[in-house]
Amino acid sequence: MKYLSLENTRLDGRYDVHTHLGRGSYAEIYVARDVLAAPQSPHSQVVIKALNVFLQNDLDLDLERTLVENFQNEAIALDRVRHPNVISRIGHGTAKDLRGTVFHYLALEYLPGGDLAKACRDKKLTLKQALFYIEQVCAGLGFAHKNGIIHRDIKPQNLLLTEDRQTVKIADFGVARISQSDSPITRVGTNIYAPPEHSPMLSGQTGTLVSPKLTPAADIYSLAKTAYVLITCESPRFFANQPISELPFAMRHEFWAKDLVEILQKATQADSAKRHQNVNEFWQDLSRLKRFTEEDSGKLVAQISTSSLYAIPRPHVADGFYPFAPEEAKFNTSRELKTKLDLTPSEIPSNVVKLGADSTIESPSPQPNEIIFDSSQNQPETPAVQPKKTRNFIRTFAVFAILIFLFAGALFATQYYIRNLTASKNTYQSVKGIANTDVNVRSSPTSANDDNIIGVVTAKSTVKIVSEKDNWYEIDVVEQGRVMNEQPNVKRGWVFGKYIDKN
Repeated sequence: MKYLSLENTRLDGRYDVHTHLGRGSYAEIYVARDVLAAPQSPHSQVVIKALNVFLQNDLDLDLERTLVENFQNEAIALDRVRHPNVISRIGHGTAKDLRGTVFHYLALEYLPGGDLAKACRDKKLTLKQALFYIEQVCAGLGFAHKNGIIHRDIKPQNLLLTEDRQTVKIADFGVARISQSDSPITRVGTNIYAPPEHSPMLSGQTGTLVSPKLTPAADIYSLAKTAYVLITCESPRFFANQPISELPFAMRHEFWAKDLVEILQKATQADSAKRHQNVNEFWQDLSRLKRFTEEDSGKLVAQISTSSLYAIPRPHVADGFYPFAPEEAKFNTSRELKTKLDLTPSEIPSNVVKLGADSTIESPSPQPNEIIFDSSQNQPETPAVQPKKTRNFIRTFAVFAILIFLFAGALFATQYYIRNLTASKNTYQSVKGIANTDVNVRSSPTSANDDNIIGVVTAKSTVKIVSEKDNWYEIDVVEQGRVMNEQPNVKRGWVFGKYIDKN
């Protein structure tokens, strides 16, 4: 087993990786700072989910291909389910760590509020708070089902909160089913939350599924078990692989207890056809509990309400949500990266570089293309070192030839630069664009340091692109998306092109 060497590094010239959060069976999780995002941006910190195939002890080419395909499917699912209550993908890439190991990664939004399992441990939720969170989960999950995505691992640990704990987002689409196909249903998810159709061995004496097709009812089963946890703040372990039939003793006297048990019992039936068939049906039943609120005196009163008001769960939108997905993620296996001759720029692994004590970039080790991994051997492969030239006249001739070549190249480059600079000034036609997030405006097209930051362009600002250079745009600010009194009123500067959508 080999771990990635990513801590205290800069990834792809953009993400400063500082904190390791944990690792699963195939991925490692880090928190990083996006140096291209404005410090006050909701996405100035991101989560880096790095695919590490070497966490599998018995790695072979077929297993690696499966892991890469699943990782890409997670990106596809997140892009298809772009919703305020689903974690957003911000970017992706392929890189080499400090030891030369090639890995793929996803950049996801960072949610520092913790998960709902921790929220229940910290403080018991009221019925009103639990329903507030469940409605948001229903909104995100219903949108996923509408777009052909079945999550397959809904549980409190995969429901993450924003820093103010007002918005919950569904995370971890690593085992999501992208289409409702008739392909074999594999065992996934956590046992006490997973429906019988995720575990054929638990569905009867013969192991035959009641319904051979995976449907949204599978997620509704897991959602009901999760709702039990949020409302009671107790684990549903006594109802593993069976319907919920009662509440904890301390809650059985509540006015709404009988209604809640009936709803959860229906949603956790072993036969998926007997459950709620879509999220809206489940929420319409559960939202009836909103009639009951607890007064200071401890008495329960019925509020004036109509069930139709809650038929469709309402999303809760946090700052920084952007409905459009970034560039599509496409990943190759290690063998494909090694043998393909027509790699696009996004497929060529970039290097991770070490951050020094003063957060400046140090030289990477190893150098580009020195080491790549071959999963068939599970070990780095190092090319043979070229034999050292010893004859002095050959060395002298080589040095002289290199100097001539460099001099000629410098003359050509200077001429080319001057000619294209003049042509670009004469022919570039400015176009308008929209900022898709808060982004720093710099005096020059580089993010190597923060001394050249001259202001901020806010999300949804209208800008005019007057020139381009190396994926950077020189812009004139036409209209700011919102007023920021603490920032200088910048009119022109450079921003990274990924943050501007051209009209």
